[in-house]
Amino acid sequence: MSGVGSVASSLSVIGRQQMSAGQPDSTQTEQARKAAVSFESVTIGELLQPMFDTVDTSDGMFGGGAAEKQFRSLQVLELGKQIANNGGIGIADSVYRQILAMQEQAQAQKETSQS
Repeated sequence: MSGVGSVASSLSVIGRQQMSAGQPDSTQTEQARKAAVSFESVTIGELLQPMFDTVDTSDGMFGGGAAEKQFRSLQVLELGKQIANNGGIGIADSVYRQILAMQEQAQAQKETSQS
């Protein structure tokens, strides 16, 4: 899915910026937090997708037919974004802590190699 690729590229860019900049500043930590929340939203969307794939709404009074099926994946991704932006399920916190730990480790390695 394209969302996973964009999140991975965001994480990569943030890591490169912070390794070259030394100590992470508030803008960089904010970017790391946004990338972690974005990762959580894509993950939640992927977890919810099978649930919506098994629901048959075509028989209901307001069943959307073919158009509903076409846009269902976008609806599920947006639902994942809303869940993640409103506290999520804890994935973003873990990913954020891991990003910061990796950045600290990279900074320490950079400092020892310069010494």
